[in-house]
Order: sequence, then structure tokens, then C-alpha cells
Amino acid sequence: MKIIRFILYPLFKSHPVILTLLVFLICSGNAVAQVDTTKTLTSKIYLITTAEGNEFLGTIVYQDAKEVIIETKNMGKVSIPKFQIKELKEVQSKEISAGGEYIPEQRFATRYFITTNGLPLEKGENYVLWNIYGPDMQFSISDHFGVGIMTSWVGIPIIGTAKYSFNLGKNTNMAIGTLLGTGSWSNPEFGLVVPFTALTFGDRRTNINFSGGYGAVWTKDKSEGRALLSIAGMATVSKKASLVFDSFIIPSSGSSKSFALFIPGIRIQTSKGKFFQYGFAAMLDDGKMQSGIFPMIQWFQKF
Repeated sequence: MKIIRFILYPLFKSHPVILTLLVFLICSGNAVAQVDTTKTLTSKIYLITTAEGNEFLGTIVYQDAKEVIIETKNMGKVSIPKFQIKELKEVQSKEISAGGEYIPEQRFATRYFITTNGLPLEKGENYVLWNIYGPDMQFSISDHFGVGIMTSWVGIPIIGTAKYSFNLGKNTNMAIGTLLGTGSWSNPEFGLVVPFTALTFGDRRTNINFSGGYGAVWTKDKSEGRALLSIAGMATVSKKASLVFDSFIIPSSGSSKSFALFIPGIRIQTSKGKFFQYGFAAMLDDGKMQSGIFPMIQWFQKF
């Protein structure tokens, strides 16, 4: 301290203005650096999930070896001990709703009402889709390949499914698959096969899907087949709700008339790993709207 005083005192005595300006600039530079660092730390939005399952969304204003302080929209600053933090991840703007709520990825984003899409059923995402007419179970063999089985409550028909998905680029996925079915115990001579391809743009929150295939059916005496098309999509609007649209289109072919189903609806999370889906199916027969709208009621459940 005496050495600093010995150096600065003669300088201040001979050039007080210059020394005062120098000290001011040094202090100002440090202040600016601190402000810029703060802006850098607080410009990103993070989601903190605790071991109890609580979630905090906001900007991190301070953290050390013991705690993280996050500035949230609804609760202000919240101090969270680090030993209670299960996950801390940066959140992109597209993952936040207009109301400032974090929108997680849709667990059952690979399905609409009837059709599937190009998104992969990731490993461990086994689920059952309960319909009024019967169950539909899907199993993930790997991150790209899944199989399933669907039937009615009386076991007629029994249809097996298989789908392989692969990524084509950012927010673009494609899948190839097939359905193979039988009339089971009631009509074992009846069979069907539906190879298909699906192209999906978007992610597990919002997407649109275009799919096409060929459906062939046969019995002991005859067989026939038709082209099949579908346009479907979904948009997650809040943490627990998504809008869903599905369609099933059979174009006219020769003397065979066209047929189509259009199904808008909503999907709502009822509890962790469980969703309820409700919609209405409008039917077109040879381009003419048929009277009556059919309800579509489904339940998704992870297992």
C-alpha cells in the first residue's frame, strides 16, 4: 500500500486531472464488463426440474456450488439448492407458449386418430391406444423401428403393424411401414396388407404429415386393392393440450367410388403418461357429404 501511495502521490500532485480521469475510466470499464456479463447470463431461458417434479422456467441470475437462483415470470426470484435439481436445460423460444408456459414434446406425437407419421417411436415409448371398438398396442424395438398389434374387443380382425423411421434433415422425417391382418377365428380366409410411406415436416410439438399407400384385401374367392392417401397434423397449444387433425382418403378408381374421412379433434393430458383424445369424423361418399358426424373417443396410455 505504501508503494502504491509512493507512486501515485507525485503523479496526482503534478497531474491531478489526468490521474482522476484514468481512475474513472478504469472503474467505468469494470462496470461495463460486469453489466455485459450479466446480460449474457440472463438472456437465455432455462427450465429447472427438481427431484420432486416441480418445474421453474426463467432466466438464471446467480448460481454457485450450492444453489441456483432463477427469475421466473409468476413467482419472481426462486432459490433452488443444487442437490434438489434433477435437470437444468436451455429452452428455445419455440418451446414457450404465448402465455410464457413451457411446452414439452408430445409423448404420443407419432399418432393422430387413425394414421401414423414419419416421426420415430423412440425406445421405451411403448403405449396402448384405447378405442371404443378395441385396443391398439405399439412397442418400440429401437429408436427407429416399432411394431404393434390392433384388434377389436372380440378379436376380429387382428392386425399387426411395423414401421421404420429415419431422419431426412432438420424437422423432416420419413417412415416406411406396413399393416398385415387376418379375420382371425371368425374368418381366417380373410386377409389384408397395407404397405405405406409417410413424410412429416415439423417436430413432436407441431407437425404436418403426408402419407400414401396401397390397401389390398382378399378372401377365398376374390381379391382387390385401392390406393390410400392421408393428410394429418397436430399443433401443441399449451402444456397439456394439442389440436389434432387426421384424414383417410380412398380415391375413385374405375367403377369404384371415392371415400374419405376427415377428423378434427383435441388431445388433452389427464395425468402423467395419459392423454384423452376427442374428435368428430365427417364422411364423404363419392364426393358427397353424408348426414351425421361420428364421434371419435380415444385414450393414450404409456406402459
